Amino acid sequence: MLSAIVLVIAAILDYLIGDPWGWPHPVRVMGWVISHLSKFFLHLCHHTLTRRIAGIVLALILIIGSGGMAWLIVHLAKWLHPLLATGIESILLASCFAFRSLRNAAVDVLQPLTAKDIVLARQTLSNYVGRDTEHLSEPEILRAVLETVTENATDGVLAPLFYAIVGACIPGLGAAPLALAYKASSTLDSMVGYREAPYTYLGWFSARLEDYLTWLPCRLTVFTLGVISGKPLYVWRICRRDAVNDPSPNSGWSECVYAAILGVQMGGTNWYRGVPKPKPLLGDAIYPINHAHIYNALQLTRYCFLLWLGIAIGLLLIL
Repeated sequence: MLSAIVLVIAAILDYLIGDPWGWPHPVRVMGWVISHLSKFFLHLCHHTLTRRIAGIVLALILIIGSGGMAWLIVHLAKWLHPLLATGIESILLASCFAFRSLRNAAVDVLQPLTAKDIVLARQTLSNYVGRDTEHLSEPEILRAVLETVTENATDGVLAPLFYAIVGACIPGLGAAPLALAYKASSTLDSMVGYREAPYTYLGWFSARLEDYLTWLPCRLTVFTLGVISGKPLYVWRICRRDAVNDPSPNSGWSECVYAAILGVQMGGTNWYRGVPKPKPLLGDAIYPINHAHIYNALQLTRYCFLLWLGIAIGLLLIL
């Protein structure tokens, strides 16, 4: 019963408040630890093998440490009062959900674009994406926003919920520890999971592990959104056709399911530090991407989140 309450409160907190700027946040702590440990290991280890081993150690410290610290905090709070533990776990879990942050990021870019201030839209977009934005046209900006919203729907919203549900179903564990452990894996991947130096060998384990941890919730997202759209077979066919061409085992699927449902096409050539990087085309260009498609994608993510949440609450009450 308490686990179901924690899930509901965390979902409400993310919907109403999100991640207030300047407030303490577990991901910022993770980022600080990753930054310092990665610099330490890069300075200490100079050979391929030792850096690979250091990468495993780095990932295990962050993932086990994040989940273990959350578990310890919640259980220490229980000694004081069960309601305090419920409140703390709800806040910790809410920090793992990024739906409001995704929506705010999209709105931040779309507002100047609506006002025909393309320069400000480009500058704002650069805060959220790694690609070069200085010369993007309006259609390219819209594509970048939609790709960001749909790629991060899985690892930023639905995968943390999936692991929170799994943790809530395990006696003595709870929703927050497993969700924070996944969040640590995702943060590691975003900070050190690169093929380029100096993280080629230090970040290999983090990148692989995040791929494996995201694989199941990503496929469940595709299945759920296909059902919600009312055309699951068509959505699955498009994803099987296009998503498999993406080098990432998950981001292509996460973007492609939205492209199939919305009738738009994502992918193409992006520029990073002046270097072009082509990405496979996902979906069919039935319609040009517009503002409504981005808001519809956010709404689809919300529907999927609420459906999973409802199923989880029913399952927890039965158990």
